[in-house]
Amino acid sequence: MYMQREFVLFVTVATAAAMPAVAQAPSEVGSAGEAHRAPPIPDFSRVWSHPAFPWFEPPASGPGPVTNLSRWPEQRPQTEGGSAALPASEVGVSNYDQLVGDYKSPILQPWAAGVVKRFGEMSLAGITFPNPSNQCWPSPMPFIYKLGTIQVMQQPDRITILYGGYNNEVRRVRLNEPHPSPLKPSWYGDSVGHYEGDTLVIDTIAVKTDRKYAMIDLFGTPYTDKLHIVERYRLRDYDDVRDALERNSKENWLVNGDLWSGHRSDKFLQLHVTVEDEGVFTTPWSATLTYAPGGDRVAENVCAENPHEYYNHKDSDVPRAEKPDF
Repeated sequence: MYMQREFVLFVTVATAAAMPAVAQAPSEVGSAGEAHRAPPIPDFSRVWSHPAFPWFEPPASGPGPVTNLSRWPEQRPQTEGGSAALPASEVGVSNYDQLVGDYKSPILQPWAAGVVKRFGEMSLAGITFPNPSNQCWPSPMPFIYKLGTIQVMQQPDRITILYGGYNNEVRRVRLNEPHPSPLKPSWYGDSVGHYEGDTLVIDTIAVKTDRKYAMIDLFGTPYTDKLHIVERYRLRDYDDVRDALERNSKENWLVNGDLWSGHRSDKFLQLHVTVEDEGVFTTPWSATLTYAPGGDRVAENVCAENPHEYYNHKDSDVPRAEKPDF
């Protein structure tokens, strides 16, 4: 009887030791040997909106993205028959009707500057040059930021980001995994992520270059197979992002007006992005995108259902399958 009780006690203790503590937060041991809880994983799961064009908020200092040489004056045409005054807050911001990238930017290598200059000359001539957005093609990173509404969905092993706008594109980010090797390039690249305290860090490489409309912004800036993007997402208060929002309002056209100031008491999702491509840029550069809380869902839109370009009087070059998928 004694031996039986000892065996039952042994099995109970061994089983308890082997069971994972799924209900407990991860613990760390401090320098004094005291265990403490790791910071909780931030909850980014909701719809967020950044309705601004081109979209990048230039950094407070250091190298930033290519910007638009064409700025909206005090008056801009609204219709063929007349013009309307811009609000004072929009005077001098990026002219979305003329996308003339700063080809003299020191971040551009000479050959890339030539590409940006050529697209700018087309825009100045009144030609709307094709890009992934107006041709209904998948958007490479970081061109995909143009789709200003996102929905973030978090799971223990992955992050899914749904991009609203014109084509409902989806990025899938694996958590706590390395990039595989060898790695086959894909439309959005291979994205892996992890949490650093209150920050979600996403590392992306292998964005497909063998494709039509391979550009990272609205100015036609090219990229190569050396493109590397690091994103850092954080939840921040209004006072923490006010400086970035000021840069946003001075640089970008706020297509829906100042959406951000109406959420002063809410949390904002701020993305700090660093882009490097030694085949195109002379230096890594950075920018932010500050997302305000959005609606309750991302509306479904199918770009290819309406391919006629009213501004060019022709149909867009929408993707077409050369053979059945299955």
